[in-house]
Amino acid sequence: MSDSTVYSEFRHPRQMLASQEYDGHLSIHDDAMAEDLGFAGAPIEGPTHFSQFVHLLHDVFGDAWFERGCISAHYQNMVVEGEEVRAFVEPPVGGASVARIGAEKRDGTPVLTGTASLGPDYGETEIDARMARLRPSDQLVILSELEVGQKGAGNPETVIMEMYQHMGHLYPFSLAQKLDAITEDHAYYHADGASPWGEPVIPMEMISVLVQYTSDQSGFRAKGPAVGLFAGQEIRMIAGPLLVGRSYHLEREIIALSESRRTESNWIKTRVIDPETDTLVAEVILNSATLKDSYENYAIEAQALGKTLD
Repeated sequence: MSDSTVYSEFRHPRQMLASQEYDGHLSIHDDAMAEDLGFAGAPIEGPTHFSQFVHLLHDVFGDAWFERGCISAHYQNMVVEGEEVRAFVEPPVGGASVARIGAEKRDGTPVLTGTASLGPDYGETEIDARMARLRPSDQLVILSELEVGQKGAGNPETVIMEMYQHMGHLYPFSLAQKLDAITEDHAYYHADGASPWGEPVIPMEMISVLVQYTSDQSGFRAKGPAVGLFAGQEIRMIAGPLLVGRSYHLEREIIALSESRRTESNWIKTRVIDPETDTLVAEVILNSATLKDSYENYAIEAQALGKTLD
């Protein structure tokens, strides 16, 4: 860490996905499901930690952070409810445009690492760097029906986030409920006139919720049932902020496919567009990793493809 590194307070992130469902089954955020897969408990979803960076980055970049800020992160270790987490930012110095960011538990265990920057010149982000290092995978099994360059079948999808709107089976709560439990609140999230844009700003961690709301329209199908988790994520504001109660169009595209010893991963970019002006407001890249061991037929299908199993 440098002498200029700034830290948030240690906070207790809340678990709000215990009843999350996809593909007809509970997710890794259910305690029993997580324990069956060998985890100590149900992890808190990665973007939950983004809220702890907002005040720090607002101090560094000002209100422009909400309009042109980019947070890009690789998730390193899971956090379960009850654990304490703090965020930290190393502000850019010497003409640099990119800040290093991270989050850690009370015992120093890293939670995530990444970058934060301000557009239009965002510099090399954490996700940029990781995608540049990807190598072509062998024949995928769980993701065999997906292709790089594949567009969402529902393009464009229409989404909106109202304050009291239930956000569906993937995110079984409303924005109002999230604000009651959010790790770090901000005045701009509330309908009391504090926001310079006249309407409440959608919190950075809830942008992930917004773009996943209609993801079942994408047609991006993986074999299953299988359990996945977020491995990395980038949220890039281009002409923001995203506002509560505003309608947006989403366009999705698979930009990479990869695998590790334990997972198969897809990398999906979602473009968020203002339908009234056709302005690109934001882009979100999500790296979702599916656990090979959670797919019952993985070994049989892998062997049929001639894949070598560890």
